[in-house]
Amino acid sequence: VQLQASGGGAVQAGGSLRLSCVASGSTSGFYGIGWFRQGPGKEFEGVACISGSAYTPYYADSVKGRFAISRDNAKNTVYLQLNSLSPEDTAVYYCAKNRYGSGCGGFQSGTGFGPWGQGTQVTVSS
Repeated sequence: VQLQASGGGAVQAGGSLRLSCVASGSTSGFYGIGWFRQGPGKEFEGVACISGSAYTPYYADSVKGRFAISRDNAKNTVYLQLNSLSPEDTAVYYCAKNRYGSGCGGFQSGTGFGPWGQGTQVTVSS
């Protein structure tokens, strides 16, 4: 399964964006899918994940209440709605699947997730 992230852009603080992650492959709906980011001078961070079975969402504390993850298996797409953006959210955002199953265990660090595509840039100005 290959994943492609898109939808990034430049917005002002307080703005919103919706990122899309399109998956290829007939079994793409089975896997847990996570969103991750790498900001300038910051550690790699898992921000959200959605399981492939019960569609249970998980969030990092840093984005809880502001970001929302969802999936449309009919379109092989996982979305990440970014609201109330701040300059701290500036980063390249990546999506990746759980290589081993439908859950989200390890998403905070990205352990067990991949492959990693090019990502999509989100830039938030103050």
